[in-house]
Amino acid sequence: MSKSSHLGHQAKKRFGQNFLHNDSVISRIVDAINPEPNENLVEIGPGLGALTEPVVERAGHLSVIELDRDLAKRLRHHPFLAPHLTIHEIDALKFDFGELSSPEKPLRIFGNLPYNISTPLIFHLLTFKDKVQDMHFMLQKEVVERMAAGPDCKTYGRLSIMTQYQCQVIPVMEIGPEAFKPAPKVDSAIVRLIPHKEIKNPVSDINILNTVCITAFNQRRKTIRNSFKKLLTVEQLESLSIDPSLRPENLSVNDYIRVANFIATLPAET
Repeated sequence: MSKSSHLGHQAKKRFGQNFLHNDSVISRIVDAINPEPNENLVEIGPGLGALTEPVVERAGHLSVIELDRDLAKRLRHHPFLAPHLTIHEIDALKFDFGELSSPEKPLRIFGNLPYNISTPLIFHLLTFKDKVQDMHFMLQKEVVERMAAGPDCKTYGRLSIMTQYQCQVIPVMEIGPEAFKPAPKVDSAIVRLIPHKEIKNPVSDINILNTVCITAFNQRRKTIRNSFKKLLTVEQLESLSIDPSLRPENLSVNDYIRVANFIATLPAET
């Protein structure tokens, strides 16, 4: 991969770096985020500043999380951006986003997420959802499709259920590979996640919901009678008005919540 002369930075494969360089795509993304002055904006992986610059122009200040030492240094010495940034040189997967929030200033998080860590990073960010106003992410198009998918659909799975349980999921726009350098081999998409202020049908333990989803979708071709056999009996499933002959993708988010809440009431095995 040749060093791009106008960017002056070699994209690093281990960080999953693909840099946006299409101005019209960038302005559409910034319009979707709609940053305003005095908001608590946080960018994950600012890279070469393609989104950072236009967001700072509108908002005035930004916190950024950047793991790549060279890119963090570049931002620290950037003639225009440096005074407007608070730079956290750390892995976003290990960062406590709660440190940046306050009750009167909820977080507005955005970024072009490295595709190789996007799912674990979304799960990490959802643990701070009570402190977040909204999130806008550029992801692999397939990941956005999985987040937004409903039941009876091939792309519906753990990511769909865990995300939709906690957030409103709004696909915003699709972006082709030509908007990036180097061009990725996949299409990308922007998703807006708005954490639910109140969850109408809460789970008593989100970790149990996660376990139920993992158990179900690890064997998505099996019927839930089989995939859930270590968790629930057929009779217990029927008592929840769930047909044991269905496959995992046929159950709604509320069905998974019912299963998780029922399991939470069972006595722990000794």
